[in-house]
Amino acid sequence: MKFRKVALPAAGILFLALSAFAQTSSLEGDVKGEDGSPLRGALVKIDRKDIKGHYQVKTDKKGHYFHAGLPLGVYKVTVEVEGKDRDSVDNVRTRLGDPTEVSFDLQQIKQRQEAMNRAAETGQLTKEQERSMSSEQKAALDKAMKEREKAMEKNKALNDAFNQGVDALKTKQYDTAVTALTKASELDPKQNVVWAQLAEAYIGQAGSKTGPEHDQTMQKGLDAYAKAIELKPDDAAYHNNFALALAKAKKFPEAQAELTKAAQLDPPNAGRYFYNLGAVLVNTGQTEPAGEAFKKAIEADPNYADAQYQYGVYLISKAQVDPTTGKVNPPPGTKEAFEKYLQLKPDGPFAESAKGMLSTISGGVSTSYSNPAAPPPSTKKGRKK
Repeated sequence: MKFRKVALPAAGILFLALSAFAQTSSLEGDVKGEDGSPLRGALVKIDRKDIKGHYQVKTDKKGHYFHAGLPLGVYKVTVEVEGKDRDSVDNVRTRLGDPTEVSFDLQQIKQRQEAMNRAAETGQLTKEQERSMSSEQKAALDKAMKEREKAMEKNKALNDAFNQGVDALKTKQYDTAVTALTKASELDPKQNVVWAQLAEAYIGQAGSKTGPEHDQTMQKGLDAYAKAIELKPDDAAYHNNFALALAKAKKFPEAQAELTKAAQLDPPNAGRYFYNLGAVLVNTGQTEPAGEAFKKAIEADPNYADAQYQYGVYLISKAQVDPTTGKVNPPPGTKEAFEKYLQLKPDGPFAESAKGMLSTISGGVSTSYSNPAAPPPSTKKGRKK
């Protein structure tokens, strides 16, 4: 038996084509940014839920998007900004004819989120917030509130331990300070100020110890300072204090490097940083490194009076005495350093000492100092009576 070819009428073909076309739908909407203005280039992702299907489109310069040719179905529509999903609308059912509208206002979303955060902090929701929340949102809020309660308990314990440690440090109760600040560092290892205070506590504690025990305790202090600087590398004060601790541990090159870093971070106070190092070095009997530190302090700030004096003291310690005449011959710059100190601080705590040094250098006794920059006395002549 032969089968006949059946010609389908043109009208039937047209009907099928129209029928197939009629089964597609479209989505459109607007996306506004957190500032309330149209958001250009936002990615709108359209995922079909009843069967597998994924579509996407970007918003134009007016923040508008339109996607046609979507099969009739149920979709989840998500807006993505800078690689992050910012909001979504679930169970969107498309229809024949006019596009289904799904818009996003990130400003309103931000405001709602801020309101929810405040609710999580206070534990109080408005009736409108409760009505607008899904069961998932309520569960998320409950979780956030519990987490915040735990955080508050942790913060209280952290603050109590930190304050106890600082108070003990002020009264030089170093053992108590170390115990309390160690606890604080364990409660929150990301607090640079805790590590800095713990470093000071260890360094103070090391002062009461000797031998290997001293060295081990001092190293704990250095490690704590290193941790504080790791967390806040741009703090010049941390680098300065770390340098002073390194100098106490007789690690002078490392101390010099830290002070150089402090001076770079805080140029207006560079003189002070180098002076501090010089003072520590003097107190530990390191004369040559101390002299270099005072010199650097003067180079950074020529008007740092105390640095001028201390540098003069360093230089005069290197003076030679002529065996024939008994005259003191100090290195170049000694006289100028003492004179500069007296110019800057004529009534300063080292003024008398500086005058004595100058008289020793000159071989005469100087009882006063006249400012070289002062105007000369009057030369007007008068008749003697």
